[in-house]
Amino acid sequence: MRKIKIGICGYGNIGKGVELAISQNPDMELVRIFTRRNTNDIIPVSRVPVIPYEDISRYSNAIDVMVVCGGSAKDLPEQSPFLAGHFNIVDSFDTHNKLMQHFSEIDKQALANEKVAIISTGWDPGDFSVQRVNMNSALPAGSTYTFWGPGVSQGHSDAIRQIEGVKDARQYTVPKDIALNCIRGGKTPVLTEREKYFRECYVVAEDGADQSAIENSIKTMEDYFADYDTKVFFISERDMKERHSKMPHGGFVYHIGTTGDGNKHIIEYKLQLDSNPEYTGSVMLSYARAAYRMNRNGEKGAKTVLDVSPAMRSIMTREELLKSGWI
Repeated sequence: MRKIKIGICGYGNIGKGVELAISQNPDMELVRIFTRRNTNDIIPVSRVPVIPYEDISRYSNAIDVMVVCGGSAKDLPEQSPFLAGHFNIVDSFDTHNKLMQHFSEIDKQALANEKVAIISTGWDPGDFSVQRVNMNSALPAGSTYTFWGPGVSQGHSDAIRQIEGVKDARQYTVPKDIALNCIRGGKTPVLTEREKYFRECYVVAEDGADQSAIENSIKTMEDYFADYDTKVFFISERDMKERHSKMPHGGFVYHIGTTGDGNKHIIEYKLQLDSNPEYTGSVMLSYARAAYRMNRNGEKGAKTVLDVSPAMRSIMTREELLKSGWI
């Protein structure tokens, strides 16, 4: 069996998660890792060659799918459209209100170069996106609620790390119990983001950095923190390593709908993750398989998770799926 040749662009937490996931997918092999860091500083678990990012386009014929593992704040808006001009790609872009712009820019490049680019393939957007559409398709007369956390948000943590004077950061998204209990009880209120969550930010500041300015930059950051009750805590590097080195996350999607003469139905989908980046990397890799197959079938252009059938993501053949009992 010919293996799907995978490249990883960006060797941070998600990139490492993708690398680990490849070992559990025997139809794939990792052939290169690309980074903007000093390649001599990176020793991947898989021992594959590490290549400077500026040389990435030279490898378009050696890689079937590039898994783009940068951050949504600054990396993916630049990298994904460029890479879609050279490779089939998947990314995990998660800035919801900029999704249309991201999709449009990537679509132009992927169409022009006859590539498939599946965007926003994490778990939200990603898994949760699929569940929301499934729930609303079955019960169109209803209300859908999404809650993230409690857990570390990689995208929001990365956004804080982009602020001048920040050495390291972790951001925890925490649902408010009063909102969760209301939905679980079958009520359908209109909730603002501020009513649903609060955000806790743990920050290691550079020596001499203006902590007041950093805190203000966090709390006023559009698309990330401005619409939430946000707490900022400045801690030492030691505290960060000892208390915040793990990256758990999870969340819930609820749909409360009615049928017939007012019969109520509540659907709940839950994720509880020990490692946010490892699970995200695993999801992205399954969509890399889909991107490869779709492109071989003649498809091209930008796609979202809603355009991909479950069978395209599975390592199993159609016959194996029919016999599996999962249908």
